[in-house]
Amino acid sequence: MSTQAVAPTHGRIHLRRIAIGALVIVILGAAATLFGWDISGWFRHIWDTIKAIPTGDLILALCLITLQTVATAYAWFSILRFGYPEANVRWLEVMAIYAAAVALNSVVPANLGTLAMLLMFNTIIIGTTFAGVLAGMAVQKIFYTIVGAGVYLFLFLGIDGSFDLQLGFISAHPAATIILVVAVFVLLYLVARVLETRIKQWWSQAKVGAAILIQPRAYVWRVLVPEAVSYLAMLAIIAVFLSAYSIPVSLHTILRVVAGNSIANSTSVTPGGAGVVQGFNVLSLKGITSTANATAYSVAQQLVVTVWGLVLAIGLLVRAFGWSGGRTLVTESYGEARTKASEQKAARRAKRQDRLTRRHEPEPEPVADSESGP
Repeated sequence: MSTQAVAPTHGRIHLRRIAIGALVIVILGAAATLFGWDISGWFRHIWDTIKAIPTGDLILALCLITLQTVATAYAWFSILRFGYPEANVRWLEVMAIYAAAVALNSVVPANLGTLAMLLMFNTIIIGTTFAGVLAGMAVQKIFYTIVGAGVYLFLFLGIDGSFDLQLGFISAHPAATIILVVAVFVLLYLVARVLETRIKQWWSQAKVGAAILIQPRAYVWRVLVPEAVSYLAMLAIIAVFLSAYSIPVSLHTILRVVAGNSIANSTSVTPGGAGVVQGFNVLSLKGITSTANATAYSVAQQLVVTVWGLVLAIGLLVRAFGWSGGRTLVTESYGEARTKASEQKAARRAKRQDRLTRRHEPEPEPVADSESGP
């Protein structure tokens, strides 16, 4: 993908474009009906779910979802601006790309939206490298990693059965787990030795992307504080939906849900952790509300967050890059993200096959020395 910035294409909204967009929606709806997808039923389900939420709670939830996205996007903007001060990093473009990544992660598996986001940053910001942007993500994840570690600890200590639900193999096979962990560290060490020159090059690029860490005051006020605001907004979103479904709201209850969602999203390969999130929410709210009500709460929250995330992303992308520019940027970046993921999977499969082939090859027969005497 080219590393040139995508030029914004702002302009007036033309009636012809609106008409074309409406016609495309009609055609897609008709095609979906012909192929057996009850699209009208799907929209009715969304509408029924939204209607079940009190209007005040719904409006508050949408505002909090927007605040959560904007606050985290600002942290990203600060990281990129300090890392690449001469690249004229634009706030609106960074916010649009981050919103697009959040929306993609809710509808595609394996967090491909995050990889697409890194590629989009690499595309629009002149002078960036993928290693630099990846280092920026590491900086952006510091706060969430620390908070997440506390959440994991709370989950394992406070919710019976949660450990066995996703990580039961650790308690069932402790020796194998220790061997696996040691083997992984040894493998990483050996790979680092082999790629020492390349790693030094990556490290020099990564230091650029993490430049904001050199200025602690800027890091605290421009990264940590916005991320703390984003995290508090996320807690408030959960509280609003719990209240909407008459589930008792307390810090303990909210943290149980956060803990379950954290595990579900990090271990699931389904889009947005669908299904797994619901299972964890039911487990987290066991003894607090009924299974049916916990499921209804979980489905409603995920549905509203997903739909509003998509609306927000589309609006910001169009505003930042224009309709065609935003569509091209996301499509190409997501396609490249899928290609990279497929290449990595194919490389791992080829290595396993090569090891199996070498393991089953017959031993070579010794060759007689023709010059030796009797």
